[in-house]
Amino acid sequence: DAATAQNYLNEGGYYWNAGMFVLKASVWLKAVEGFCPDIAKTTRHAWEKRSTDAAFIRPGKTEFATIPAESIDYAVMEHCPGSAFPITMVPLDAGWNDLGAWDAVWNVLPKDAAGNAHYGDVLVTDSHNTLVHATSRLVSLVGVEDVVVIETPDAVLVADKNRSQDVKRIVNALNQQQREEHNLHRKVHRPWGWYDSIDEGERFKVKRIQVKPGASLSLQKHHHRAEHWVVVKGTAEITNGDKTILLTENQSTYIPLGEIHRLANPGTLPLEIIEVQSGSYLGEDDINRFEDHYGRSEK
Repeated sequence: DAATAQNYLNEGGYYWNAGMFVLKASVWLKAVEGFCPDIAKTTRHAWEKRSTDAAFIRPGKTEFATIPAESIDYAVMEHCPGSAFPITMVPLDAGWNDLGAWDAVWNVLPKDAAGNAHYGDVLVTDSHNTLVHATSRLVSLVGVEDVVVIETPDAVLVADKNRSQDVKRIVNALNQQQREEHNLHRKVHRPWGWYDSIDEGERFKVKRIQVKPGASLSLQKHHHRAEHWVVVKGTAEITNGDKTILLTENQSTYIPLGEIHRLANPGTLPLEIIEVQSGSYLGEDDINRFEDHYGRSEK
């Protein structure tokens, strides 16, 4: 509580635990196995069920969910003194801020004479003690105080600066409503490149897709949508059913619903296309992979 914390400050001799630990991996594994064998066992099981996705190694999702949710401090570090795993505290005299909420970010940023901190394309008039973070468009404030405005291509957050930690309530609501924003960005990176969902409406979605040189998407098909592809940069090698064609800038093709297809970049420069999807269901899970260079094909 606040009184105890103040006593610690008055007495001196106490340090803040920054949560930074330096040790060998082998020592850490032995400590976890000794103090919390249930965590060690379930973690090992999740690792055994791992999959590889290009540069990413992903533990088994189902197995990972069974790992007990316990902080490292409680599970391991508090048991180390007097054990076979002695620890030493090293003082660090440096600026420190967890930056766990947007008000903490505001505290450390440079501000104008009215206490406004901003990043990106921002116009502020007659406003005080605000934080504006704009990444994709102009954001303007007029006559407001103590607010946080976070603008991204995915969503916009507007909050009382003193309640910015309550953003977790919005995250929980997104999860409960099963909104895609909870776990999917508008721009999604993949082993082969990325795609950006730039527009969407009833029965259609438009994506900007970039494929790395020499990379390719999986050989796949969709049950509920057709796709139109327009090449805007580079050269595309396209498998469409039993045909394979090469397209260059300003050329296009059509992938019928249910047709097996693949997009590849045979060139030395990034390939960029505009994809227009149309159909009754446009979710990312409408996909059957038959062949994939990144270990994602169906078993």
